[in-house]
Amino acid sequence: MSAHPQAGPVTITDGLAQPARRRAMRVIILGLMLAVLDTSLVNLALPDIARQLQSDSARSIWVVNAYQLATLIVLLPLAALGERLGYRRVYLVGIALFSVASLGAMLAASMPALIAARALQGLGAAGVMAVNAALVRLIYPRAQLGQGMAINSLVVATASMAGPSVAAAILSVASWPWLFAMNLPLGLYIWRLGRRALPANPPSEHDGPRFSLIDVLLNGAMFTLIFLGGSHLGVGAAAQEGGGTSGGWLLLAGLAVGALYLRRQWHRAAPLFPVDLLRIPVFALSMGSSVGAFCAQMLGFLSLPFLLLEAQGRSHLEAGLLITAWPLATALVAPLAGRLIGRHPDGLLGGIGMAVFAAGLLALGLLPARPADWDVVWRMALCGAGFALFQSPNNHTIVTTAPLHRSGAASGMLGTARLTGQTLGAVVLAAIFALRPGHDGSAESLALLLAAGFALAAGVCSSLRVRA
Repeated sequence: MSAHPQAGPVTITDGLAQPARRRAMRVIILGLMLAVLDTSLVNLALPDIARQLQSDSARSIWVVNAYQLATLIVLLPLAALGERLGYRRVYLVGIALFSVASLGAMLAASMPALIAARALQGLGAAGVMAVNAALVRLIYPRAQLGQGMAINSLVVATASMAGPSVAAAILSVASWPWLFAMNLPLGLYIWRLGRRALPANPPSEHDGPRFSLIDVLLNGAMFTLIFLGGSHLGVGAAAQEGGGTSGGWLLLAGLAVGALYLRRQWHRAAPLFPVDLLRIPVFALSMGSSVGAFCAQMLGFLSLPFLLLEAQGRSHLEAGLLITAWPLATALVAPLAGRLIGRHPDGLLGGIGMAVFAAGLLALGLLPARPADWDVVWRMALCGAGFALFQSPNNHTIVTTAPLHRSGAASGMLGTARLTGQTLGAVVLAAIFALRPGHDGSAESLALLLAAGFALAAGVCSSLRVRA
C-alpha cells in the first residue's frame, strides 16, 4: 500500500519528529476526548430531554444506547478500512461525520430525530476510536511508544469519568442542546489540523483485509443481538416482565450469528474480526484483561453515585467532589505507568495495577454506613491509581503484539474490548438492582465486591502474560 495518495506528513521509519509529533498528538487527544466524552455526556440531561421532546424515560435511554451500539458495530469494519485506505482518512471522515451529526442532535425537534443523530454520532466516533491507537503507533518512535499509549489511556480514563461533570457545568448555564453545540467548533478545528498533522500509512507488502459486505453485516448483527440481549436481560428483569426471556433468545441468536461469522473468518490471512491476532496468546490474554477491567470499572462507576447519593444521603456536589479523586489519581499515575513501560514486563505492571484496583473496589464495597470524606477519598484514589497502572501497559501490549500491517485491527479491538466490558458491567448492575431494589446500600456494596472480583480476574489474565 502506498502512502502517496494521502496528503499530510508521510510516516518515517520510526515515528514522527518534533514538532510534527506534538501537532499529531493534539489531534489524537482532542478527537478521542470528544468521542469518549459523548458516551456519557447526555446521561444527566435525559430527564430534561424526555420532558422537552414529550417522550417517556424508556425511549430516552436510546439516546445513550444508539451512540454505544452504532460505535460498537462498526469499530472493526472501520479498522479494516483503515488498513486498506489509510488510518488518516478514516479518522478525518469520522470526525467530520461526528461534527455534522452533533449539529443534527442540537437541532433535533423529536426523540426519533435525536436518536438518529446520536446513532450517526456513534458512527463518526467509531471512525476516531477504530484507528486511534494505530495512528499513535505511527506517530511515536517505538522506544517512546509507551508514552503515547499512556497519554491515550489517560484521555480515555478521564473522559469516561468526566462526562457527568462536564454535563453538569454546561446544564447549569444552558439547555441540553448546548451539550452537542460544543462539538462543532472543536470538531472543525480537529478536522482542519488533522489534514495537515496526521501521518499516512507506511508502504506495506501485505494486502489489506478482504472487505466483504456479508462479513460487515454479520459483524453488525452479532454485536447488535448480543447488545440488545444483554440490555433486555437487565432491564426486563428489573421491570419483572418478560424481558429476561426475550433477552435470552436475543443473546442466543447473537452467539449463533457469531459462530457463523467467526467460522467464515477463521482461515483468512487478514480477517475482519481479527482471529489471527487472538491466536497469539499474549494478545488474547490482554483482550481478556481489558474486558474484565472495563467491566469492573463500569460496575464501580455506575454504582458509586447510588451509594453516595441514595444510601449515604450526600448532595450532588459532595458526591461529585469525592468521585473526582478517582480521575485525579488516574491523571497522576498514568504518566508514571508510561515511563515504566519497557523497563518492566507489561503483564507484571498490569497485574499489579489490577490488584491495586481490586483492593480499592473491595475497600469501597466494605465502607461503613457513615464514612468520613477522607475515608472515601483514599479508596477512590486507590481505584484510579490501579486502573492507570494497568491500562497503559495493557494497551501497549495489544498494539505492539500485532504486526505493523495489522495495527488497525489491534486498534479496533481496543475499542471493542472497552465497550464490551462496559456493556457487561451495566448489564450485571441492572441484574443486581433487580434482585436487591431499594438503594439501601446493600446492592451497591455487592456490585463493588463483584467489580473487585472482575478486576482480580483481569489481573490474573495480565500476570499470565509474563509466562506467555
